[in-house]
Amino acid sequence: MTDPTSAPTLPTTRQRPLDPPDEVTRLRQQAPMHRMTYADGHLGWLVTGYSAARAVLADQRFSNRPERMHPPLASRMELRREDFKVPPGFFLRTDPPEHTRYRKLLTGQFTVRRMKQLEPRIAEITAACLDEMAAAGGPADLVQAFALPIPSLVICELLGVPYEDRGRFQADSQALVRLETKADDVIAALTRMSAYLYGLIQRKRAEPADDLLSGLVESGELTDEELTGVAFLLLVAGHETTANMLGLGTYALLTNPAQLAAMRDDPSVVDNGVEELLRHLTIIHLGPIRTALEDVEIDGTLVKAGETVTVHLPAANRDPSRFPDAEHLDVTRPAGGHLTFGHGVHQCLGQQLARAEMRIAYPALLRRFPRLRLAVPPEEVPMRSDMSIYGVHSLPVTW
Repeated sequence: MTDPTSAPTLPTTRQRPLDPPDEVTRLRQQAPMHRMTYADGHLGWLVTGYSAARAVLADQRFSNRPERMHPPLASRMELRREDFKVPPGFFLRTDPPEHTRYRKLLTGQFTVRRMKQLEPRIAEITAACLDEMAAAGGPADLVQAFALPIPSLVICELLGVPYEDRGRFQADSQALVRLETKADDVIAALTRMSAYLYGLIQRKRAEPADDLLSGLVESGELTDEELTGVAFLLLVAGHETTANMLGLGTYALLTNPAQLAAMRDDPSVVDNGVEELLRHLTIIHLGPIRTALEDVEIDGTLVKAGETVTVHLPAANRDPSRFPDAEHLDVTRPAGGHLTFGHGVHQCLGQQLARAEMRIAYPALLRRFPRLRLAVPPEEVPMRSDMSIYGVHSLPVTW
């Protein structure tokens, strides 16, 4: 048995804003899996290799339920309190067969075909944001003017959430993904968002419309509490993740002029470029986390029942055994294979929507403002190291 005092805690300090912590990279170079000490003293595992990460995420002998997990960071310790409960319907934190039931109800809503049908509307929303930026003139905060409103408006329209209510849920959403938010404040944010969405579900029941939530209400498959949890998950995930990819991806391109020029000038590059930005940046940077339900062997390493495993996606997506020259951003790299959307039964439900938004938004922005550039030195851009979803807090640009 490894001495717990010799097992490192989770490295989180980045030496460069677009790269994983150097210590994580060094660990991956040594082996794909390492003993790791969790915040409560639990001796678990850190997975840094691509093959091992994919294997863990695909194996249903690993649980995603939070009550089975040990927190990797001290700031998450309070969330193990008895009064912190996962809302019904919040299927991200469930295991099959419960997870399967929710997932089946929603899979048809997020197919490639359905997302293709949304592309004209996404293009309209993107063009409107660019028009407003042009009319206001530079400098601008690209997060508030572009990266946040596009996915937020898209998910609101898809779900049937009034966009004018965004102030209610965006602040609470930020509180939920901020690592240092106190447990009482997390519970308060959960309570506020749940109350708002529960009320919205009641309105959908009384006056259904042509939107996803109304369709789920009319199906009769879920209780109002479950519908609230599903709406909660889709609303937060639907704008937080893509918004941060648009902001951080633009920062990455602005600091890599040759890659920016390729994305702007060559339409054939865009699809691969989006996949490469997803791989290279990997905004889900502190997980996923799983706990073994029984003894499981992963790449020759025995994970015992009850041990918690943290999969380090940024490190796995930079594994040179899977991605040659993995440390470099190359938007012409053949697409596919990255784990940014996860893998297995919990693979991101909305990944095709996120791809559609990015494939439209990046080139539209770069072509509308061909002289787009940072309005501050790169090192002054505030990074979201304090959030569970990485990105930029703001992105001052001009043109």
